[in-house]
Amino acid sequence: MFIKKGDKVVVITGKDKGKVGIVKEALPKKDRVVVEGVNIVKKHTKSSQDAPQGGRVEFEAPIHVSNVMLQDPETGKPTRVGFEVRDGKKVRISKKSGKEI
Repeated sequence: MFIKKGDKVVVITGKDKGKVGIVKEALPKKDRVVVEGVNIVKKHTKSSQDAPQGGRVEFEAPIHVSNVMLQDPETGKPTRVGFEVRDGKKVRISKKSGKEI
């Protein structure tokens, strides 16, 4: 999985297509990521000690990693990811601009 926590990604398909957000959590075993402001769902909860009122709670649900692409740091458009060894370290680069991500 090429996407990590803190990356800026663009949603390329689905109901939130075109939205840009930062990855809050990466779930590599499930091939999913949680993106800020994307895939908002409502969950109905019973009243409890934590939430004495109960009601509907909105939160970001995980989205499949194939539905997002990293944002190019130069153009702001979606880009594929490549790898290069620079100064003895393996770094991710943008395929569109060649800049380090």
